[in-house]
Amino acid sequence: MKINKVHHIAIICNDYSRSKQFYTEILGLEIIREVYREERQSYKLDLALNGEYIIELFSFPNPPKRQSRPEAQGLRHLAFEVEDIEEAVDRLKSNGVITEPIRIDEYTGKRFTFFTDPDDLPLELYEV
Repeated sequence: MKINKVHHIAIICNDYSRSKQFYTEILGLEIIREVYREERQSYKLDLALNGEYIIELFSFPNPPKRQSRPEAQGLRHLAFEVEDIEEAVDRLKSNGVITEPIRIDEYTGKRFTFFTDPDDLPLELYEV
């Protein structure tokens, strides 16, 4: 088996409108397709970054909460690459998003920070 790349990341949100606004207006992801699946009472929003399909945002009635902190077993976070971390942090802050202080990766020397989406999913900015 040869894996080519990560195809997409699926995220289940609690408040669809709020999460849609966060991922499209604040993070700037592009909407590819949005459908409402009546039989599941669920939205599915396909999002792209620079034209590449990366996230499926789902809504379901009353999804159970997932433990995020303290760090729990399983998928830890989703990281986005940025050219200028200060510019990205300023944009997040201007939209009311709280970020952790910018740190330096002790192994790569690159700068990074964490923040959360509307459902407290940990997200990271990593400067190239």
